[in-house]
Amino acid sequence: MYPTQTFYTCHNWGSDDRMLRKNTEEILDSEQCPPAETETSLRDLCRMNRWFGGVVTTRRLIERVASVTGLKRLSLLEVAAGFGEVPRAAARQLARHGVSLDITDLDRVPSHLQRQHRALAADALALPFRDSSFELVSSSLFAHHLEPDQLKQFAAEALRVSRCAVIINDLIRHPLHLALVYAGFPLMRSYVSRVDGVASVRRAYVPEEIRALLSDGLESAEKVEISTHYLFRMGVIVWKSNASRKAVSPLQKVAAA
Repeated sequence: MYPTQTFYTCHNWGSDDRMLRKNTEEILDSEQCPPAETETSLRDLCRMNRWFGGVVTTRRLIERVASVTGLKRLSLLEVAAGFGEVPRAAARQLARHGVSLDITDLDRVPSHLQRQHRALAADALALPFRDSSFELVSSSLFAHHLEPDQLKQFAAEALRVSRCAVIINDLIRHPLHLALVYAGFPLMRSYVSRVDGVASVRRAYVPEEIRALLSDGLESAEKVEISTHYLFRMGVIVWKSNASRKAVSPLQKVAAA
C-alpha cells in the first residue's frame, strides 16, 4: 500500500490568509452555460484533478478507509460526479495495491454524466437511495458550492446512505491559491474554467470552518478527520458511528418512490 497519510487538525488557516469567503455562482452550475463550453470545462477539470492533486487526494482518503476497515472492495457513490474521472483514476491506482471500487455516479445535470458509467441524475441533498446502500459516499470539488447549512445537510444525507464514511475532497481558500489559479489560465481551454476557477477558490472553505460545521449536529457521525494535501487540497473523512451502521444487500438500491 501507499505510505499512510497523516490526518490531523490543521493550523489556523482562517487567521493566516485574511481572505473572507465570497459565495458567487459558477457558470458551470447555471442553465445558461453553452453545451460545448460545459464539455470543455469538465475536461479541463479532469486534467486539473490529474495534474494538481485531485485524484491523489481522493485516493489517499479511500486508502485510509480501506486501511481502517480492512475492506478490499468498496462500493462508492460519487456525488456531483461530472464525468466521474476522479474516483475512476483513483481506482486504477488503488487496484495495483489490491483495493477495488464499485462506482456509481450521481449528478444533478444529466448531460454531465457519461453513458458508459453506472450513473443517475438526482439531487445531492436528497439522495434517492436506501440507508447504508454504499460503503462510501464521495465528492470532489463539490463542498465549496454549498452554503454552510447545505453542507451540513449534504453530510447528513451522505452519512445516511453510507455504511462506513463520507469522504470530501475540496479546495482550501487562500490568497496564494487564488494567485496560482490566475497563473494557470493558459492551461484552461474554456473561459468557463477560468471564471469558475477564481470563483471556486473565493467560495472555498478552510479546514477550521469545515471542522466546525461537521463536528457538531451530525447524529450519525462518530468523528471527523481532516488532512491537507498537495496544492491547497483538503481531505475530509466523516466516519459513521457504529450504532448507525447497517448492512444492506444488494447494494445501490434506489429507494422506493
